[in-house]
Amino acid sequence: MDKTAHDFDQELLNLFDKYVHGAIDRRGFLDQAARFAVGGMTAAMLLNALNPRFAEAQQVPKDDKRLKSETVEYDSPAGTGKAKGYLVKPANTKGKLPLVLVVHENRGLNPHIEDIARRIALEGFIAFAADALAPLGGYPGDEDKARALFGKLDQTKTREDFVAAVGWLKKRPDGNGKVGVVGFCYGGGVANFLATRVPDLKAAVPFYGTAPKDEDVAKIKAPLLINYAENDDRINAGAAGYEAALKAHKVQYEMFKYPGTQHGFNNDTTPRYDKAAAALAWQRTMDFFKKNLK
Repeated sequence: MDKTAHDFDQELLNLFDKYVHGAIDRRGFLDQAARFAVGGMTAAMLLNALNPRFAEAQQVPKDDKRLKSETVEYDSPAGTGKAKGYLVKPANTKGKLPLVLVVHENRGLNPHIEDIARRIALEGFIAFAADALAPLGGYPGDEDKARALFGKLDQTKTREDFVAAVGWLKKRPDGNGKVGVVGFCYGGGVANFLATRVPDLKAAVPFYGTAPKDEDVAKIKAPLLINYAENDDRINAGAAGYEAALKAHKVQYEMFKYPGTQHGFNNDTTPRYDKAAAALAWQRTMDFFKKNLK
């Protein structure tokens, strides 16, 4: 990744965040980004510079011999009926392994999230990245198309698919029955939701995710590791209220805000990636899972 967030105006990064999360469309982004296009750059070139580069950022190859991976289907009777995802585990396992559900951003199961699942599996977990877009044919290979598809999902059913994924993982014969969840952006909101919804969830790690409703925080039984970016007004607007509710209901949690970071700082496919913050958050996440799931 040649460029970092520091190479872009904060207003432009905020504009990109609006575009990524559907507040403006591509044309709206290009129109408003034109004022930042200087020195031979165009608005389209700025968008291209901010968009993901999956191949360059991949850390663990799909055919890594240390891992076994497959696409699997599981039942979700209260959700979409049949749901799918990407299951990865260490190739040479002894004994039953702890389990981690990985929840993607608002583009479905793209190559970056598959890579995240492989990274987690290399840490000694069974990792399962469920795909919310599976009922609509899965990730379409294009971020704009994926976002458009995402808007067509019935989120009530989609959330039930993630609840079903936790139950399905818990019963796997190769697992130890202890399931944690990590989610990013949209997935961070799902991780928070699952903590309120699944009483026997053992750990939840939301990265810059929407906070649950205050009244639902009382239902949380799992310990939480909550990661926020500093420059993320949209998500951070709910952070103080969330923390107050966690304290009021005596929920076990740790909350970190990473200085100088943007929403999406863990995603190493885009310039919003912050290498130092991502490494620290990742280490905290792995340590947290090893403590609570093994």
